[in-house]
Amino acid sequence: MNNNGILLFGGTFDPIHHGHLIIARAAAEQLQVEKVILIPSAQPPHKTNAAVSTTKDRLRMTQLAVAGDTLFEVSDCELQRRGPSYTLETVRYFRGLYGAEIQLYWLIGADSVGELLSWYRIEQLVDECIIVTASRPDYHLDQFSALQPALKEKQIKRIKKHILNTPMIDISATEIRRRAGQNLSIYYLTTPKVANYIINRRLYKNE
Repeated sequence: MNNNGILLFGGTFDPIHHGHLIIARAAAEQLQVEKVILIPSAQPPHKTNAAVSTTKDRLRMTQLAVAGDTLFEVSDCELQRRGPSYTLETVRYFRGLYGAEIQLYWLIGADSVGELLSWYRIEQLVDECIIVTASRPDYHLDQFSALQPALKEKQIKRIKKHILNTPMIDISATEIRRRAGQNLSIYYLTTPKVANYIINRRLYKNE
């Protein structure tokens, strides 16, 4: 890998699964970044659905998922922060760690583009990092027009420029939680270590 950037990937990761990991690696390969930092989130201000698991469990599952993989790191910076978890503050945290010269990318799914308008100070965020959208070959660009007038045309063009074609992985954390709650197998949906952790800790039994 070339040392030309760091990909930041935040999420509730409740639990983290193969879909997250495959898409993150595909994005890292296309961007040729140095590393991917997975960031389990506190409750995102723009989402109303709270995480089911504790922050401790979500952090541990994320760590287990990438243990031994040198591409990935896991940060608990958002979990340590009090109050709402804003992406802009997280980006500035890593800017402070790595300096002004390193390029920071923030990975989102195509289904999150429509939510960008609700993000805290989105007009500043898009200037302080590059938002990368994990998409699919049949993805339509129509929803980007909704970002006006909150964002300038050049800012929207910058986001459009960084749309990546990533694998279509039909795995959801909701389905994993449902299966775990019904004592159905969750192997091959997530990593063996994460699956074993869920089973041993009896997570999602109230789902």
